[in-house]
Amino acid sequence: MHAVQNMNHDTFMRRCFDLARLGSFGVQTNPMVGCVIVHESRVIGEGYHEAIGKPHAEVNAINAVRPEDRKLLRDSTLYVSLEPCNHFGRTPPCSLRIVQEKIPRVVISCPDPNPDVTGKGANYLREHGVDVTMGILEEEGRFLIRRFLHWVKQRLPYVTLKWAQSKNLLMGVPGKQVWLSNAFSKVLVHKLRAEHAGIMVGTDTALTDKPKLNTREYPGPSPVRIIPDRKGRIPDTHPLFSDGIPTLLYSGISRASVAAHVTIIPVDYSGENLGLVLEDLAARNIHSLMVEGGAALLNAFIKDGLWQEAWVIRVKKAIEKGIKAPLLHGTLREKFNLEDDEVLHIQNRAPGNVDEVLINS
Repeated sequence: MHAVQNMNHDTFMRRCFDLARLGSFGVQTNPMVGCVIVHESRVIGEGYHEAIGKPHAEVNAINAVRPEDRKLLRDSTLYVSLEPCNHFGRTPPCSLRIVQEKIPRVVISCPDPNPDVTGKGANYLREHGVDVTMGILEEEGRFLIRRFLHWVKQRLPYVTLKWAQSKNLLMGVPGKQVWLSNAFSKVLVHKLRAEHAGIMVGTDTALTDKPKLNTREYPGPSPVRIIPDRKGRIPDTHPLFSDGIPTLLYSGISRASVAAHVTIIPVDYSGENLGLVLEDLAARNIHSLMVEGGAALLNAFIKDGLWQEAWVIRVKKAIEKGIKAPLLHGTLREKFNLEDDEVLHIQNRAPGNVDEVLINS
């Protein structure tokens, strides 16, 4: 491990966040968690939750301590981005392991929202003589596990919207495939895909673009593809039905099976249906959903308030005529450039000191 000097709680907690993100593709419905163990300003162990069913971050950090440093655990501080668990699940309680190792101090970013855990892990540690500090960079810690928080509280998929738009606020041309964003933005989009359990596009987008909806530009798992097809317009010969990748087709008409990898779910499209689709996705353990268009589908999610965050890529080129990009009101989380593309990351009613934005007014 490496020596560090003059570092405070915030610095070590941010290291926990960095470690936690390494598990973003493996923890599925579990939260991302990172842990760092520090003795007199020296990191002696660190770890993160790598995959569902495997040891938690605290256990990995403890196991990473070298044999010659294990005696230092009794005078060390354990930093962790989420409250240690105190119940037997797929793995034993982390709070019990911390007490067994006689680690005297634990610093936590935010409490676990899981009702089986909230407060119990911290209380167990305190009852066994551990000095517990809670709330270090808590807002950042909650944002790190935002999809898990939403899943635990709402039991619905966390919805992320994404689109690219031209300089003159258009996002496409009817019946024609149009590429707007650059290669760097494409990698970002594929990274976002890898962080979600499902990905959805509308019928027109499926027919016009024939998208693969995978993560070929980024080393992460591809999400389950989800296609709402109100009128049964997508033919059996469409590439989505012949490439063997798991696909959910929400069909508004009676339809026979088209392929073994395609699950057909009948939907009554006569009324509001997005909420029902999200409930069905939740029942299928699709805990997070990325919606990539087209405009009608994006606007439907926005109209019903069924979104949690959005990524809008603004490019410098213009389209002479086309489909108007959605109108979106939210709070700006971050803004940055990828070469000549400008990327806006927006949250729906995000808390804290962030800027209000009205996109495409």
